[in-house]
Amino acid sequence: HRGAETQTVELTPREKFIAINAAKHLGLDVAGVDLIRSNDGPLLIEVNASPGLKGIEAATGINVAGHIVQFVEKYGRRNRK
Repeated sequence: HRGAETQTVELTPREKFIAINAAKHLGLDVAGVDLIRSNDGPLLIEVNASPGLKGIEAATGINVAGHIVQFVEKYGRRNRK
């Protein structure tokens, strides 16, 4: 958005831990998690329950929306009552 660039990076174990736990603490199975790297380590900027996928799909060539649909189809049925 607004002139920001998207690029792929390899996440560190600490970054993965922060992102996954931020989403879990908010009760989200699917989320967009924004982190920045700083001299003090990774910093959590925000967690999006409904993230925009255009940038990440363009940067990675991965159909993220399709993977989310597959996840919901597989695990969403499990939680129905």
